[in-house]
Amino acid sequence: MAALANTFQTTNATGNREQLSDVVSRITPEDTPIYSLIEKGTTKGVHPEWETDELAAPAANIKPEGDEYTFGAINPPARLGNYTQILRKDWIISATQEAVENAGNAEKRKYQKLKKGVEIRKDVEFAIVDTNASVGGATREFGSLNTWITSNVSRGATGANGGFNSGTGLTVAPTDGTQRAFTKPILDSVMQQGYQNGANFRHVSVSPYVKSVFVTFMSDSNVAPFRYAVSKGGERNTIVATADYYEGPFGTVMIHPNRVQATGAQQARNAFFIDPEMLSFLWLRKIQEDKAVAKTGDADKGVIIGEGTLKVHNEKGLGVAADLFGLTAAS
Repeated sequence: MAALANTFQTTNATGNREQLSDVVSRITPEDTPIYSLIEKGTTKGVHPEWETDELAAPAANIKPEGDEYTFGAINPPARLGNYTQILRKDWIISATQEAVENAGNAEKRKYQKLKKGVEIRKDVEFAIVDTNASVGGATREFGSLNTWITSNVSRGATGANGGFNSGTGLTVAPTDGTQRAFTKPILDSVMQQGYQNGANFRHVSVSPYVKSVFVTFMSDSNVAPFRYAVSKGGERNTIVATADYYEGPFGTVMIHPNRVQATGAQQARNAFFIDPEMLSFLWLRKIQEDKAVAKTGDADKGVIIGEGTLKVHNEKGLGVAADLFGLTAAS
């Protein structure tokens, strides 16, 4: 039954205080799988460089008795480098807003400082899993992981590697190929290439959808049946429909779902095979608040800033399965 005419309701009121929770939930997850896995270091300049070397391929080594020595040429190590990237988050809050009581304090300085710091950390992860070639100059950009890997790869039709260009000193973005479904043969192919090239893959970072596809590998006829212990007490029955590790012919890897790789189709289309010893992140300026921001006007200003770069110790210790359907079965 409708309310009587002229009943004053909450929809007419203008002074009611909203019943907001005093705990403001940050919906965006804070996990950064690849960045969290790798070692953190420092750099003293905006363009750190390093060298990589490798052993000669095995060959027949048979010499005659009494043979005179001959001396082969020495191949110098490859010289590589990446540029640091500046990451920044900022805010400005009026002095009045800072003073008034606020539900959850979501607009206060301390909360914003924490929130922006977490956001920069996630932006680092995004820059690692994105596909951006390195850029020098004033607006520098470090080459994403996908722009380095050329040895242990599986790409869709028409896809092509990028890689480090020794002439320009920059990485080159790979060419996208035809997208396809993630399969066990693709996983095995990259792991086999890595094994033959001396890699020791320990982790695979994928989008959440690709992780769900990986779980279906349990139904492959070449995969041993999944077994688990059953509780004797019978307190509960559980349907087990997940797996976190893959033990194949060329090693064991942990499959990590990476929420940042679900940001968009470009980030979701790649599965990264990682040996943590082959990657590190070098900070020129660690994430921190710039306390020298000038106070002007009737407002509080804040800046969180950091500058760093990705160091790929040797791309042969890494791998990528590219051009996957990473968000859905068709995207």
